[in-house]
Amino acid sequence: MARIDKPINIPERPKEWKPSDPKEFVRNVMGSSAGAGSGEFHVYRAIRKRTMQREEYLSKKKEETDAQREFNKRVAENREKEDAKTAKKRLKRQKRKANKKKPKVEVVESEESEVEDLEADDTSVAQKDSDAANKDESSVSDDNKSEISPESHEKVD
Repeated sequence: MARIDKPINIPERPKEWKPSDPKEFVRNVMGSSAGAGSGEFHVYRAIRKRTMQREEYLSKKKEETDAQREFNKRVAENREKEDAKTAKKRLKRQKRKANKKKPKVEVVESEESEVEDLEADDTSVAQKDSDAANKDESSVSDDNKSEISPESHEKVD
């Protein structure tokens, strides 16, 4: 910190290790089978080790990409949920704001009209009930007539 004008060297991140590509053709690898020379097993073991490392690297890469894909999917779902929730709250907030701007007189008039509507509904319900009761009484009286006089069932032209 004594020399501010001196540039600071910030090292770059080391590159990710990547296995070498497999050789296209490996000649005369006998492994540990009979007839192999003294150095053949070491060649076989080195090739096998590189292959195992490559397979492990590929499987880890696949797991990382799957985990990243799943994470991105969950983030997108959460963002959609949050947007829907925000939109709902925004609409509610706007309704409250619009209701505050309305004059109080209109609110009172609308309440009076609602009361009148409710009273009208009550009278119409009462009329329907009385009509239904009258209809039931007339059907009962028709049933009594049929019991009293069987001639009433005759066809009238």
